Amino acid sequence: MRRTSRLAALTAAGLAVATVASGCSFLGLGDEPGDLQVYTGRHYGSEEVFKKFTEETGITVDILSGDDAEMLERVRTEGADSPADIYMTVSAGPLWSAADDDLLEPLTSPVLDEAVPAQYRDADDRWFGLVRRARTVVYDPEKVDAKEFDATDTYAGLTDPKWKGRLCMRDLSGAYTTSLVASLIDLHGYDKTLEMVEGWLANDVEIMGNDVELLEAISAGTCEVGITNHYYLARAQAEGELEDVELYWASQKGAGVHENISGAGVVATSDAKSKAQKFLEWLATDGQDDMLEGNHEYPVNPTVPVDAAAAAFGSFTPMAVDAEAYGKLNPDAVKLLAEAGYK
Repeated sequence: MRRTSRLAALTAAGLAVATVASGCSFLGLGDEPGDLQVYTGRHYGSEEVFKKFTEETGITVDILSGDDAEMLERVRTEGADSPADIYMTVSAGPLWSAADDDLLEPLTSPVLDEAVPAQYRDADDRWFGLVRRARTVVYDPEKVDAKEFDATDTYAGLTDPKWKGRLCMRDLSGAYTTSLVASLIDLHGYDKTLEMVEGWLANDVEIMGNDVELLEAISAGTCEVGITNHYYLARAQAEGELEDVELYWASQKGAGVHENISGAGVVATSDAKSKAQKFLEWLATDGQDDMLEGNHEYPVNPTVPVDAAAAAFGSFTPMAVDAEAYGKLNPDAVKLLAEAGYK
């Protein structure tokens, strides 16, 4: 009764809820509540992945979607009455915050221990990374020689006055910019990172509403260089588009490329913990290819090959993912961006 009544309340509130099962669409709640309720900030074809899980296991899944922060606040606010079984995000920081608030259940799972390397999961097994993405530099090769980039600290190098009027960057919607800045604060400290962001802005950076718009702006000649998640370019080029844009792996002679994860954990108040754990185990093993298909992120599972579109960019050295830093320093990143005047 709790599950049915809570989902009815969520639907009445006008939130995006969908039952995922064979033959159902991602448009509305089904007649009966699913076996699992997933609160997710991830929107990359998740409904198709969850359909595949249902087909293979018989376990049905309901989705409540929003951004990571909204879903986290909902789990906090609902407390013991929450219908949520899984909290899924597009960034490591909110996973750390959920675990730090004791909202996620520690799991004992040899399957997840083997499938998810230690650097992509919580030390106490409360959350697990599922796919990886790199946020790096993209550019117009007709106007930019890759040798112009600072190979030691590429992000800081974009403050060089030679880039004035040549830069595009993402706005503050979503977690991408704040997670990058949080990682830079962790690496360089607040003051140096503030100088860096102010340096970007001093170069008359063009702020774009999303990564796709940024890539299209480079292709159209609006700007020459930008920072984006790798898979947006991989997705476009897999469809024969934006072939006039190239990717540069940032800071390969320094700290490495900023990397983040999309991951999930079992909500501590779930009344379907066994099924929820099975869901995470499937996503980290048999479901890895389905997670990657069409979006070209990198697998966390080292036994799963990188798909062809992402593999075409070549290998890279990532900056270590520090979920605690991304979570703890997110307020500092938000403050810093506001102080710099970043919109």
